[in-house]
Amino acid sequence: MTPVENPTILDKIGIWVSSLCALHCLALPMAIPLLPLIGSTFFAQTWFERTILSISLLIGAVALLSGALRYHGRYYPLLLLFSGGAIYWFKDIFGEQYEPFTIAVGAMLIVAGHWVNMRLCRRCVCCRNTIFASHMSTQAK
Repeated sequence: MTPVENPTILDKIGIWVSSLCALHCLALPMAIPLLPLIGSTFFAQTWFERTILSISLLIGAVALLSGALRYHGRYYPLLLLFSGGAIYWFKDIFGEQYEPFTIAVGAMLIVAGHWVNMRLCRRCVCCRNTIFASHMSTQAK
């Protein structure tokens, strides 16, 4: 089944990538004592974390735009996605001691954007075979 036939596939991929990214960032402080044994690999590098985040946001943008254009016509899940991405990107803005909290909030907003998009896509049943949604979903207007 392709993403065109089932837009929730991209949401599910986005949720997994975001969750893995959060797990990586949260587990890294516990793995730091092992780094001398492993060597300073690319996992601890900022460019690696931001690459994972960028891929997550790209997949998320495609999934959420696809859902908005093809099914429900609502764009606020993108606000959740990109605000979570911005919080995640600048995770050290409040200092190193608050990084785990900031990472968790950013990841939760990204996942929430995908989750809301999936719910909106599942609710909209009247335009499944059209290219663009001509309404604002089947919920109350």
